Amino acid sequence: MALVAFGIVALIAVGSGIGLVVRRNPIHGALFLVVNLASVAILYLQMRAEFLALAQVIIYAGAIMVLFVFAIMVLIPGKEETGPDPKRRGRLLAIALAGLLLLEVSLILRSTILSTPGQGRPPGSIEAVGRLLFTDYLLPFEIASVLLLAAIVGVLVLAKRKVS
Repeated sequence: MALVAFGIVALIAVGSGIGLVVRRNPIHGALFLVVNLASVAILYLQMRAEFLALAQVIIYAGAIMVLFVFAIMVLIPGKEETGPDPKRRGRLLAIALAGLLLLEVSLILRSTILSTPGQGRPPGSIEAVGRLLFTDYLLPFEIASVLLLAAIVGVLVLAKRKVS
């Protein structure tokens, strides 16, 4: 059962990655990226890395994708669409597939993979990630935070510069 679920989620991840690359509409590409990030989060759940799955959904599929879609809509304004929906059948199929994916995720969460207690903490648990982050990887973590801070300051400086 777990291997079949893994195969289906992996196919969804690969398919959405291909959809991201081949779509010409940037909004559709961003939505394919959301599906890809969500399927990767499901794969993390299958590996009992709950913290990584939650971080994947909250940070990447949530916050960063909202930023991407906002930037795309501001930088590439589209035309207003009126009239009947030409993609109605595709949307109905997408709703059915989303329901199937929701059913699969619920089966994964109820499966024996997540319900059986393991020996010690799984490698993706919050405790294990926190322990590694603040012991073995403290210096790279701090360097990454300083680099991100420098990037934010650089963006602000470039945004404030007047174009002559």
